[in-house]
Amino acid sequence: MLLGNTALYGATSGRLFAAGSAGDRFAVRNSGAVAVIEGAGDHCCEYMTGGVVVVLGPVGRNFAAGMSNGIAYVLDEQSLLESRCNLEMVAVSGLNSMDERVLRKLVQQHFHKSGSARARSILAHWDAYRALFRKVAPPAVAAVEPMDHLQSTESRA
Repeated sequence: MLLGNTALYGATSGRLFAAGSAGDRFAVRNSGAVAVIEGAGDHCCEYMTGGVVVVLGPVGRNFAAGMSNGIAYVLDEQSLLESRCNLEMVAVSGLNSMDERVLRKLVQQHFHKSGSARARSILAHWDAYRALFRKVAPPAVAAVEPMDHLQSTESRA
């Protein structure tokens, strides 16, 4: 684990690329930050109201509880995401072509900023990994292009 509990709690802008996992309650009440991490504990993206979070590994229980806005992309290699996700306010889906472009760009940035071996492997085997990613977002937000979420965070940074 690289990041402790409650990292990015209430974040309003900025970018975080961490070549490691985060503890519990990562990006709770995130309203605008963009982050790429390699795993997360319980309650990740809880009460999230904006921004984009990419998790290149497993997540704990109660993922996205109370998430009313924003987008999360999770690499779900074990097909456990739906059982760990709080589905009261969000839906889990596959990626569309725009999601895939945004996600790949963020994974590339993660590799360039952090030197992550995990990101390097994902990029080298993109065709195999892309099918394992899941998008988590409230149904109304899922219809909005992910670029809109990135552009709104860039204008505040």
